[in-house]
Amino acid sequence: MSGLDPVSLQVMIGGLRAACDEMGATLIRSAYSANIKERHDCSTALFDAGGELVMQAEHIPVHLGSMPDAVAAILAEEQLPGGTWILNDPYRGGTHLPDVTLISPVFVADGLLGFAACRAHHADIGGPNPAGMPARSRTLDEEGVVIPPTRVSDGELERLAKQMRSPHQRFADLRAQAAANRIGELRLTELAERHGLDRLRAGMEEILAYAERRTRVALEALPDGTYTAEDVLEDDAGGEPRDVTLRLEASVTGDRLILDFSGTDAQIADNLNCPLSVTKSAATFAVKVLTDPDAPPCAGAYRPIEVIAPEGCLLNARFPAAVAAGNVETSSRVADLTIAALGGAKPVPAQGQGTMNNLTLGGESFTYYETLGGGQGACPNADGPSAIHVAMSNTLNTPVEALESEFPLRVRELALRRGSGGAGRYRGGEGIVREIEALAPMRYTLIGERRRHPPRGRDGGGDGAVGSDSLNGEPLPGKVEGDLQPGDRLRIETPGGGGIG
Repeated sequence: MSGLDPVSLQVMIGGLRAACDEMGATLIRSAYSANIKERHDCSTALFDAGGELVMQAEHIPVHLGSMPDAVAAILAEEQLPGGTWILNDPYRGGTHLPDVTLISPVFVADGLLGFAACRAHHADIGGPNPAGMPARSRTLDEEGVVIPPTRVSDGELERLAKQMRSPHQRFADLRAQAAANRIGELRLTELAERHGLDRLRAGMEEILAYAERRTRVALEALPDGTYTAEDVLEDDAGGEPRDVTLRLEASVTGDRLILDFSGTDAQIADNLNCPLSVTKSAATFAVKVLTDPDAPPCAGAYRPIEVIAPEGCLLNARFPAAVAAGNVETSSRVADLTIAALGGAKPVPAQGQGTMNNLTLGGESFTYYETLGGGQGACPNADGPSAIHVAMSNTLNTPVEALESEFPLRVRELALRRGSGGAGRYRGGEGIVREIEALAPMRYTLIGERRRHPPRGRDGGGDGAVGSDSLNGEPLPGKVEGDLQPGDRLRIETPGGGGIG
């Protein structure tokens, strides 16, 4: 035990959380691209000297749950005051290539205190496709610039930015990330001065232990047993629609939980594959939502959870498999699957849209990336919310004014998709309709799920409507890329959530 009384512990938790929130605000307000400054597609966190996640801001679940693996990737290296590391390699701590992570060690008088880290989804990462989100990539190299864990030296950020489209924008966003880490360093140092170094270190240990105790208590409240679930992803990027099956066996024993995905299909030639860090992130996020969502968001909350995914399966792919869609679409299905399995132990929501409806537009002069909200599944005691980002995404929609002022695009329609939520005693949330007109030649990519298989209702509730995409009124597959000419209209109708009862 740290000797901290409960009030002092909560004060320290509040101080660390405020530091993470300020890091996020700095990144968002300093960024140049709409993807970060408008959609807030970024995350910030603080780690102790051993690389354990001590606190995070409430940003993007798929970023935050996987960021510990990024810190682990540089932990054995020599750490120097004022140093910073950069990486995006999905097989060495990253998620998919557009998500770039900066990690800065924080030093005090007697040595390393911890790390400040931030991750942001960049609107481009080089490679053949604008925005680094191709629908048909087969290997990692086809998705953009791969950055292994690299110490940032003078000129390194600018050198990397020059390998991407709109390098001035990429460089500005990387500088915003560096500024966010600097704020984390300052605030962590100030907390050490305020509380005393030994007391802060002891407090970090106690926060981790406190979150672990709370999670174990919540797991003990579940009936012991093994619960199973199965679901599919829609792999149509190769032209011929086929389903890829994910299976989960969740075993609750006392205060421990094992999530075993061993029955999942092998990795595939297309880019729905996941690195293990993304799978762990999605699974542990879903468990936290269902057990004790108010426990401190730190590594301690995940200590009682073991995630198993055999190497070479879709959820633990081997290098150099493509992973662009794994981070956004497969992660959403892993969260769905975990919630569905634990529905055998406690009441859970119906399925939400289960996709991020990824849209990219651009060329050599601009890149635009967005994920689109949809319907959340009904809760056991309430209707599901409409037109929001659910599960592994926690971003905003790009405002129409920002989109039209910055890009050669016109929004023809942005509305609720009436009637898309599943019927029931409690209805599923509604999806949205977004129709965009191109005002200049550009390339587009769509990566979405739930286009053939609807979000399922529970306990007799109706399913949500499947999503739908079209170009000038002609239907498109869920994963497709092509060219737009001025006047072409791209229409996306996102799925609704399932109903309950």
